[in-house]
Amino acid sequence: MTTAPDLAARIRFVLVRTSHPGNIGSAARAIRTMGFERLELVAPARFPDTEANALAAGADEVLANAGIHDGLIEGLAGSSFALGLSARRRGVNLPEISPREAAAQVLAAAARGEQVALVFGNERTGLENEELARCHAMVRIPSVDDFSSLNLSQAVQVMAYELRVAMLGDDVTVLAPVRDEPPADATQMEQFYQHLAQMLDDIEFHKGREPTTIMLRLRKLFQRAQPDERELRVLHGILADAQRMAQLAAKR
Repeated sequence: MTTAPDLAARIRFVLVRTSHPGNIGSAARAIRTMGFERLELVAPARFPDTEANALAAGADEVLANAGIHDGLIEGLAGSSFALGLSARRRGVNLPEISPREAAAQVLAAAARGEQVALVFGNERTGLENEELARCHAMVRIPSVDDFSSLNLSQAVQVMAYELRVAMLGDDVTVLAPVRDEPPADATQMEQFYQHLAQMLDDIEFHKGREPTTIMLRLRKLFQRAQPDERELRVLHGILADAQRMAQLAAKR
């Protein structure tokens, strides 16, 4: 049976482009009180910082072990399931779920042995569409319509609490269907998307259509499928063959 510490170790909280170091410290405190310790920081404006340590209120080890990354893909490396927190609906067509449903999905994935990421955006602008496109679903905290924006650390606390409550409930392994192979991680998927985009250019697929829109739709399709490494190798082979045929056609 999967234990709560095992599940917690597979869950990371990813803060993207954080403006205020105090929010990093408050987020560290929020996750530590709920039994989580993994914090990943993507392009923080200021970190390390004394304000972060002050507001961590003793969660210094979380801050000391926090990963610092230049881009989101590096922050997601190793994870195969990512959920993006957003206060408002965006142009990216993603499934939209509640924090409670998100907690169930996260724990199910963690019980399968997957690494999972909860992704939070900048305090003022939230997650950009490009960042949300790297997530499998969007989580909206059901706040009131006329005052919907939570402080970053408050949003982190809500999700950490929902996960904690779910972990204290029934054995979450019942939620975890068995897969023959684990899904490919975020880095492998990003390499595939880059190969896919290049292949579409090589075969002149777009022909006046907007490449960004096409790629967003294809990302959604493959994120829903969650291919494993073996399946990705097959897909890479198909893309490489299509590129080779395009080169031969161009020579003729």
